[in-house]
Amino acid sequence: MPPPARRRLPPAACLPPRTFRSYLPRSHRTYSCVHCRAHLARHEELISKSFQGSHGRAYLFNSVEEGEPRGSPGWLCRACGALHSRCRVNVGCGPAEQRLLLTGLHSVADIFCQSCKTTLGWKYEQAFESSQKYKEGKFIIEMSHMVKENDWD
Repeated sequence: MPPPARRRLPPAACLPPRTFRSYLPRSHRTYSCVHCRAHLARHEELISKSFQGSHGRAYLFNSVEEGEPRGSPGWLCRACGALHSRCRVNVGCGPAEQRLLLTGLHSVADIFCQSCKTTLGWKYEQAFESSQKYKEGKFIIEMSHMVKENDWD
């Protein structure tokens, strides 16, 4: 009798992405997703409260939530494709595209909550006007998609 057929597993690229959720210590003032409460950014990373998003007021952040997935000393990052242990685990980033914004032409990539998939705002990849270069690598999160948590007075 022939041996039973082995079940073939799909290649890793075909597997559904795993969602990691990283939490900041309770002592940090944080901004969280209003829909699922995943931590998005620390208050210390806030640069400006006077930005305009697609659907209203927005905040500009130097960076968004970075963390390390539990039990994973090194892993293939789905956001940037590199093998490392630190990356944006609560905030995903889409492909960059050119958009004409209120302050001129920019190359931006939409950012979204990894947990509930809500589009939160965008990341400035490139600014084409010299006066806007300070925005490169920074993140816009619209106020309608975030809530303050932990130790706010």
